[in-house]
Amino acid sequence: MTSTVVVVLVLIVVVLLAGALILAQRASRRRRLRERFGPEYDRMMADRENTKEVEQELAEREKRHRELPIRALSADARDRYAGEWLAVQERFVDAPTESVGEAHRLVTALMGDRGYPTENFDQQVADLSVEHAHTLDQYREAHVISDKAAGGTATTEELRRAMVHYRSLFEELLGDQVRSQPTTNG
Repeated sequence: MTSTVVVVLVLIVVVLLAGALILAQRASRRRRLRERFGPEYDRMMADRENTKEVEQELAEREKRHRELPIRALSADARDRYAGEWLAVQERFVDAPTESVGEAHRLVTALMGDRGYPTENFDQQVADLSVEHAHTLDQYREAHVISDKAAGGTATTEELRRAMVHYRSLFEELLGDQVRSQPTTNG
C-alpha cells in the first residue's frame, strides 16, 4: 500500500470514529434528559416533534435551575407548612372551592420559600420540571381546576382531584432536600 492510501484509510477511520462518538454522546444526552424529565420530556416531544429543540430547551431549564437559590426549609417552616396543609384539607369538606384556592396559594408560597420564582405559571412549571417532572402533569391539572373553581364551574370531583394533585407537589416540595451542589475541580 502506498502512503497516500494509508493516510486516506486512517482519515476514514478517524471520521467514522468521530461520527460514532458524536452519535453516542447524543444518545447519552437524550437518555439522561429522558430519565431526568420523564413525562415532561415525552409531553414536549409530543407537542413539538423536534428532538433537538426539545432537548435544547430542557438543557436550558437545567442551567437556569442551577442558578436558582433553591434551599431547604427549616424544621419550623416545614412544621408550619404541614400544619397549614392539614388545615386546608380539613376545610375542604365544608368549603371545597375555597380550599382549592388556599391549596394553590399554599403550594405557591412553599415554592417561593424554597427559592423558586412564582410570578409566572409557565416559568414555575419550567423551573419545577427539573426536579419535579413526575408531578407536573398533576400540578398543571390542579391549576386548570383551580381556575375553573375561581370561575365557579368546577365540580366537586374536580375539586377533590385538584386537592390530591396539589398535595402531591406539596409533599415533594416539603420533603425535598436541597440538591447537591456540583463540585468543581481546581
